[in-house]
Formats: sequence, C-alpha cells, structure tokens
Amino acid sequence: MKQSQKALWDDCLKLIQQNVTEQQYKTWFAPISFESYSEESKTLLVQVPSPYVYEYLEQYYVGLLGKVLERCFGTKVRLTYRIVTDKAHKLSQDVESERSADIERPQPATRANKAPTVLDAAMPQDLHPQLDPRKTFDSFIEGDSNKLPRTVGISIAEHPGKSTFNPFFIFGPSGCGKTHLVNAIGTRCKEMYPQKRVLYVSARLFQVQFTDASRQNTVNDFINFYQTIDVLIVDDVQEWATAEKTVATFFHIFDHLFRLGKQIILASDRPPVDLVWLSERMLTRFSCGLIAELEKPNVQLCRDILNAKCRRDGLKIPADVIDFIASTANGSVRDLEGVLNSLMAYSIVYNSAIDMRLAERVIKRAVKIDNHPLTIDDILEKVCQHYGVSQQSVFSRSRKRDLVQVRQVSMYLAKKFTKMPDSRIGQLIGNRDHSTVIHSCATIEQRLKVDKSFLDELTSIENSFKLKR
Repeated sequence: MKQSQKALWDDCLKLIQQNVTEQQYKTWFAPISFESYSEESKTLLVQVPSPYVYEYLEQYYVGLLGKVLERCFGTKVRLTYRIVTDKAHKLSQDVESERSADIERPQPATRANKAPTVLDAAMPQDLHPQLDPRKTFDSFIEGDSNKLPRTVGISIAEHPGKSTFNPFFIFGPSGCGKTHLVNAIGTRCKEMYPQKRVLYVSARLFQVQFTDASRQNTVNDFINFYQTIDVLIVDDVQEWATAEKTVATFFHIFDHLFRLGKQIILASDRPPVDLVWLSERMLTRFSCGLIAELEKPNVQLCRDILNAKCRRDGLKIPADVIDFIASTANGSVRDLEGVLNSLMAYSIVYNSAIDMRLAERVIKRAVKIDNHPLTIDDILEKVCQHYGVSQQSVFSRSRKRDLVQVRQVSMYLAKKFTKMPDSRIGQLIGNRDHSTVIHSCATIEQRLKVDKSFLDELTSIENSFKLKR
C-alpha cells in the first residue's frame, strides 16, 4: 500500500534525526509541521513557527532537506514554507525555498574527508544475501564440539542485534563447520525477518570490493552500502592480515553498525587475540560480544554427520565403512562430504557396491594422509582421544582399571604397527619395562578372542591410522 504523504514527511524527520544532534533536531526540525503535498506540481508545503526558523533552515540545512526529500518523495521536489508571521491573529506567508533549484537537481558533493551518513547512500534496494541455502541448522548436526556455537547461533538468528551476543565471533580450524554455521544463522534470520538486509561476504571478496572502490574513487559509496546492512556476516577474517586499509575501513563500518544495534557475525580460523594485526581498539570491539570455538568433530560426530548425509541422499553404506571414513577424515566435515561424493560417483560409474575396499581406494585420493610411518605419539594420540583421557594420566603410576586398559591397548597397537623393541615401547609409554609390554599384548590378544564389542572398539581405533601401516 502506498504511504500517505504525511507518513512520507515523518520518514523525512526520522532521517533528519539520524543526521543531526538531539538539540539541533528539537530546535529546528521538531517545530516544523506538515501542511500538504501536491503530486501534480511535486510541491511540499510545511509550516515553520517564525521567519527566523525559515531563514536558519535555508542557510544551514537546505542541503540536508534536499537529500531527505529526494529519498522519501522522489526527485525534483519543490519545498515551500508557510511562515507564521503573527500568531495572535493567525497570519502566515507562503514562501518558496530560495534553493529549490538545488533540491530539484542535487549537485554531486565532494566528500573527500567528510564522514559518510546514511543519506549519502542510495536508497536500499532488494539485496541478495549471498547465502548457501543448503547450509541450514537442520543439516548442521549437533555434537559436543559445536553445541554452544550452534545454540547461540539459533538465538542470534531469532533475535538479531537484540542480545549480548553482538558481535558473534566464531573461530576454529578449517573444515570444522564455521561457514556452515554462519550461513545457517543468516538463512534462519532471513526466513524469520524477510525485510532485514542480510549479507554474507568472505573477507577476500570484501577486500576486492574495497580495492575496486579505491581505484574508482567510490569508497564512500562502498562504505555507505555496507552501513545499510542489518545482519553482516564476514567469513575468514584472518585473511586481512596484510590489508591495513581494508581493516581500517571495515572498522568504520563495524563501529557504525554496532552503534545502531545491527548484528555482526565474524568467522576466523583463530581467536581475536591471535590476530596480531588487530589494533587494541579493534580487539576490544571484536571481543565485546561472544567468542565461541568450533572444534574439529570427534569420531562420533563424524559418524552422525555421515549417517545424516546418507539418509538425506538415500545412500546405503555399511557401518564398518562409515566407521572407517569417520576415523580417517582428519575431523574435517569437508573431507567427509568429499569422500561420500566420491564413493557415490565410483559406485555409479563402475556399478560396484560400496565396501571397505572401495572406501580405502577413495580415501587415498580424497583425503590428505601423512605418509610417514606410525609413531608411538600417533598411537597414543588416537587411543587417548578414543577413550577421552590425557596422555599425562596414562604416563602416571595410577592403577585405575580404565587407565591400565589404555596403556595396554597403546602397547598392543605399538607392538603391532611399529618395529620398536618391547623395551623401547615400554619406555615411551609410561616408562614401563619390557615384561609389562609382553603382558599387556597377551592380555589384549586374549580379550579380542572373546569380546566382540572390544574387537569393534579396537578396529575403530586402528581405522583411524590404517593407511599409515
């Protein structure tokens, strides 16, 4: 529905209020009252309380009035004042703005060192958010490594800019799901608030845009565009390490949006304190909301992700293959998806079933695996990770049953996958003697013969470094 003329004038006052001080607004603009607007002649008539107010507006604020009228009423608007000359007898005089020509045809301003305002930007147009519609909260599988960021992300999407989680800074290693999460936030927000201007942009693209704007002398337009965003999502901000001017410009945009209560979401492969190029004031700004870490998914979460993708895509993959992929994909969601896509392609092209043999073949091509032989450290890391204990506790003299089992499994696997003598294995795993290693290996071998669940457990651990044999 078309806005009423009075409502358009109210919009003008709102824009003016954003660009002058509170005292200036109360003194010079609040007393102005809307009288009429003629569509045919494109003439706006407003009433001012005295000739002095009229003269002051004409001298100091005609440019501002011209911009807001063009924004709200369109181009070539003629401004006319109804000046109250005698309040007692209700006498007034209509006077056309002496600078109506300037209002009809605004001249391009030279804004070299002037701070941009919302009026310098073009009227906000429909904006494509640049979000990946496939990356939603429904497809973002929850696990221990991402529960907090996911929960906070949902809260932000449902209440953008209205919580203490602003800015929201997410960090974590490559492949842990940062890009998926920030896209999910943007997508959910856009679904709930279609009128909001949501934009996802990579740090690299932002830098390219800024560089182009600098070359074309349109930096103010670039800044003004970003200042119209309601939810700004910037991915991989660590890439600005050598882009000093880009960072300074982004801070200007960041500060403006933050003061207006707009939502800002940043993603990086490291926390703000490790972004050494950040100035103290920027570090303070980036850290004043919520900093959340996304860890690499553990084996169980990798299994859940793979199973969810199989259900979604109608794939049938044996459980042992799922376990193998989950244990071998280096905790990277991207690697998991790449392996599954490759398995599906190989299966279709060669008309073969997806089994362990095919999985091993694909893994070698899809996932970067270290070629160096297994070491005791490799084995200890995987075993401790599987059982959820620290290496320090394994090296202790504790005789707790759980820790004894971890030591025995580590010694058994070290004996199986390395060429080290028993004495050296014992020395590196808690400084035990060779007889302890022999006893541990015998205990594990005996248990494997009678305990099917324990066999599956060890198979899962072995799969995590199977290709290193």
